[in-house]
Amino acid sequence: MTPDELSALYRAYIDCLNARDWDHLGNFVDQTAQHNGRAFGLAGYRRMLEQDFRDIPDLRFNIELLVAEPPRIASRLRFDCSPRADFMGLKIDGRRVTFCENVFYTFRDGKIAEVWSVIDKAAIEAQL
Repeated sequence: MTPDELSALYRAYIDCLNARDWDHLGNFVDQTAQHNGRAFGLAGYRRMLEQDFRDIPDLRFNIELLVAEPPRIASRLRFDCSPRADFMGLKIDGRRVTFCENVFYTFRDGKIAEVWSVIDKAAIEAQL
């Protein structure tokens, strides 16, 4: 897969998340996917995302930076949202916060196999 093809695939994955199109998540995420070293599989990955959207009803993934070097993607995602209650151990209670997540993905056979993710919690704390 070329860098442009991998970038297009990743953008389609982000579109899938923003559309909450869970029935098509398996087009992008491997059955044995791992998140931060934990074996989630597709089902666990989907549950994690569904919970994120329940906790943050206005959640939207915005790509701020994207680097593709097959089989890997590095992305900086920007969020401007209002978590309902607690988020990352912080009392947000519906206040609007803006923060970024730095994420590294490894693709295998055209699907996300591994994800490493770090959210900028300090940015959220500074807004509270």
